[in-house]
Amino acid sequence: MALDQEKINELSFEDSIEKLREIVSDIETGKVGLEESLSQYEAGMSLIKHCREILQKCEDKVDKLTD
Repeated sequence: MALDQEKINELSFEDSIEKLREIVSDIETGKVGLEESLSQYEAGMSLIKHCREILQKCEDKVDKLTD
């Protein structure tokens, strides 16, 4: 799985979660070897960061609307 930061930044929240599910499944089932597992783990961490950023932006918008 070749997910660079630019591609990750283009993903929606829902697409990012789906990619995370795929990564977890591949690693848990042993579908990928050690090196690929590490690469996917790194991509997964970037996806998590991306999701957190999206959630923070949404939270900030809600805060502005409720002030």
